[in-house]
Amino acid sequence: MTVYSLEMPDKGTITYRDNKRYWWLLSIFNPLLGFVGIGLHAATGNEWMLLAPLVFSYTVGPLLDWWWGEDENNPPEEIVPLLEQDRYYRYLTYLAVPFQFIGFLGLAIWLGTQELGLVGYICITVVAGLGSGLGINTGHELGHKSTKLERWLAKIVLAVPAYGHFWIEHNLGHHRDVATPDDPASSRMGENFYRFMVREIPGAYLRAWRLERQRLAREHKPVWHWHNSILQSFAITAVLQLGLIAVFGWIMVPFLLGHNVLAWLQLTSANYVEHYGLLREKLDNGRYETTKPWHSWNSNHKFTNLMLFHLERHSDHHANPARRYQSLRHFEDLPRLPNGYYGMFLVAYIPWLWFKIMDPALLQLKHIDGDLSKVNIDPKRRDEIVARYGNGKRPVQASA
Repeated sequence: MTVYSLEMPDKGTITYRDNKRYWWLLSIFNPLLGFVGIGLHAATGNEWMLLAPLVFSYTVGPLLDWWWGEDENNPPEEIVPLLEQDRYYRYLTYLAVPFQFIGFLGLAIWLGTQELGLVGYICITVVAGLGSGLGINTGHELGHKSTKLERWLAKIVLAVPAYGHFWIEHNLGHHRDVATPDDPASSRMGENFYRFMVREIPGAYLRAWRLERQRLAREHKPVWHWHNSILQSFAITAVLQLGLIAVFGWIMVPFLLGHNVLAWLQLTSANYVEHYGLLREKLDNGRYETTKPWHSWNSNHKFTNLMLFHLERHSDHHANPARRYQSLRHFEDLPRLPNGYYGMFLVAYIPWLWFKIMDPALLQLKHIDGDLSKVNIDPKRRDEIVARYGNGKRPVQASA
């Protein structure tokens, strides 16, 4: 086990051991879970076995998060530079890229070479789509880094689910507008997952193209240029997915369409739970306050954090977006989710249950304390929410 040690003149020797160092391997093997379903299907002939990875993620995952509990450990700040310089952690994110392709292609080839009925076809499409949603998470981690290699790896891995616009939109749009009414990727109090979905997916896509057009214009280039980062990723998507159609025929078309949409919905699920109802204060100069840790819902649940490159320590990520996953911190008095992401996704898909759990939790946050003027509210449900929870303060106006 690697021990990081640093001599400080005023503090003596500071040491730190990352007890999760090798547990992070779960994040790179996560995209390969589809092979478990393939193996069980091959062994039993039962097409329902192809759903095993989905069952594991959405039943065993939340149970392990509940049983294993939360990790509030932080690396000492003095050690963080050493931790971030350790290339082992970086290599794991690099490896996750080819593993994402292997996991996706394994499922696509199994579909193309086996005599599957409708049940098997649907099962393998669902598992492939949800598995490729993990590629967006890998692209998220890589896309925030400043090296050319990591930026290119982000474009490459985002090509698997045809979501090449994500890192542009996320870095330059979502991180700028997060927890404000202007952000299509921040969910509002009273907005259910399905209404958020139809606002977030097209809104993020259009914002990405607007941002990339502006970037290229500053370089005196047209939007339809080979320097367009979105088009670069989409070109890889075209080679990958049209290649599968060329090899296996039209049977791939519904599979690929379903796979892409389900992968996008994985990201949308994460965006929905990460900022629900949270709001940055608008200053007198018309700008919003700097993003703080309490503008994101956080989760310290061990298992799914290890499966998702610490994505659930989202509060520190938004406050310090360049910080690498192994260094992300826990803070006291943060908005905290009651379970990891997979468990919260399931709750989000049942709107009445989500509202029952999360609306009171939102209003009880220390920095909100029941004040609706500090909440990002769905404009279509504002009157209803004010009637139910109103405290005489005017809630913020959100664009429809």
